[in-house]
Amino acid sequence: MEIKELKHTIEAALLAFDEPLSAKDLLQMFADQEITVTDINQALNALEADYAERSIELKRLARGYRLQTKSSVQHWLQNLQQQKPKKLSRALLETLALIAYRQPITRGEIEDIRGVAVSSKIIHFMMDQDWIRVLGYRDVPGKPAMLGTTKGFLDHFNLTSLQDLPSLAEIKDIETLEQELDFPDQAASENTQQELKDES
Repeated sequence: MEIKELKHTIEAALLAFDEPLSAKDLLQMFADQEITVTDINQALNALEADYAERSIELKRLARGYRLQTKSSVQHWLQNLQQQKPKKLSRALLETLALIAYRQPITRGEIEDIRGVAVSSKIIHFMMDQDWIRVLGYRDVPGKPAMLGTTKGFLDHFNLTSLQDLPSLAEIKDIETLEQELDFPDQAASENTQQELKDES
């Protein structure tokens, strides 16, 4: 298979799947061909170059590659939305930020820092979104769960690794963090959002 055909096939796969695809995932398409991971990476590099001057980019994320629109055109695309989605609540953003920056962290430690109880709805919502998971249990009375972020969190917020998070020195408040991470407004339905906001 020529590199051009390989590149077009990979492009089609990336467009067809919502989830990021790794080089190994893409290799599965060519089980009956003499294609290697090196060939896949070469095609991915060629695709990345093709999109360099366009409004679409090939983005490398924690779990693989994804085709997406560049952030420079997001403002214009938002004008097409008929209804503006609800934003995430401040309580959820603060809780998620603490987990991302202080992991592994327990619910009790989050509550000590925030000074208020953390709603179970917030924790369950973030787990349902595949943003956080239980990493283990603290060896203290009660064995509280230690929470951390997932690869799903990295993919959702366009990060390759936790090192891509803005440094704490750059963040003055939760609004700054929201802008730095470009938190999308679409994360929850209106009903779910209202339940989460009731916690704050």
